[in-house]
Amino acid sequence: MSESENLKTVVLNDEHVKLGGRMVPFSGYSLPVQYPTGIIAEHKWTREHAGLFDVSHMGPSLLMLAEKSGDPQRDHETIAGLVEPLVTGDIRGLKPGQMRYTLLLNEEGGTVDDLMIERPQSGGFGGALYIIVNAGTKEGDWARIEAAAAGRARLMRADTGGLLALQGPEAAAVAESLIPGIGDLGFMTGGSFKWNGTDLIVTRSGYTGEDGFEILVDAKFAPALWNALLADPRVKPIGLGARDSLRLEAGLPLYGHDLDDTVSPIEAGLNFAVSKRRREARDFPGATRILSEMTGNIGRIRVGLFVEGAPAREDAPIYDQHGVGIGRVTSGGFSPTLSRAIALGFVNPQHAAPGTQLKVEVRGKLQAATVTPLPFVQHRYVRKAP
Repeated sequence: MSESENLKTVVLNDEHVKLGGRMVPFSGYSLPVQYPTGIIAEHKWTREHAGLFDVSHMGPSLLMLAEKSGDPQRDHETIAGLVEPLVTGDIRGLKPGQMRYTLLLNEEGGTVDDLMIERPQSGGFGGALYIIVNAGTKEGDWARIEAAAAGRARLMRADTGGLLALQGPEAAAVAESLIPGIGDLGFMTGGSFKWNGTDLIVTRSGYTGEDGFEILVDAKFAPALWNALLADPRVKPIGLGARDSLRLEAGLPLYGHDLDDTVSPIEAGLNFAVSKRRREARDFPGATRILSEMTGNIGRIRVGLFVEGAPAREDAPIYDQHGVGIGRVTSGGFSPTLSRAIALGFVNPQHAAPGTQLKVEVRGKLQAATVTPLPFVQHRYVRKAP
């Protein structure tokens, strides 16, 4: 049986085909890498207007307490206590509607996945967590979470519906015109909304560095919502290709490339994801290693690189000025916004300072590279006063 015959399809598959999407395999699904206008045009449209992405292959889910006390705060603390032993974040400290980026770790402090966890704002979701994991790791992630819940909570998968990401400087205006009240959300917060009689779970978040929203919708209503958003002239469909170039410009790691089960949060430059309370309690997997790395005992660190000439791709070797190997590229490509090659990679800490001159090997030739602060393109998230 061919690979294409084994692929799963998302609920919006027919919509992508109608729009001329070029379908490719990704994380076990058939998904559009681009539409007829092409990756660069899609990338620039998202930076300037609003791009609509189908991310229904991801792993949205709800973890819900089996037995509630009736006290929302107590129930939240109980369910947070089931998840916190697996991750680096302060889940207990989430306020209603607040979302946190966190990391699922193995016992050695390596990253099993990076994920989002939100405490739902609606009172009807007391004692629940909205959890979104990566597509390629969702089965293993969910198995870990279910094992930790051990009958005290049940995991409800929501990956058979539609998960739409509307991203860009005009995303809020578009979303508000269709779903009143959505613009009141701030970055990394979420809420429940109604559209055409169906319930939506919405978070103000994304993977592009731009302002935007991720909208979970029932499969039955997903095509109608997708087309309603595309009916606005400020919105165009965007494929996986531009999603990757946008996240690269934003300096955001891609699991399986810039993160894997050997890479710690500190090596990845994600120190912020290890919450202060968790650091003080030392109660997360791999705490000894990770806290030691935070004091400087670390052998590699993720950096951004401006690359002269052709883009350096994954696994390209990185050298110092004397030709000594010091690391490797984990993500690389052409930046449509900056009109130059950029890359993410790991180097030893002695060569991680911004401005450090290095070399990368591209097609057997050495090209100049300069360590540069991340993100390559400034984030434009919209934060609201608490």
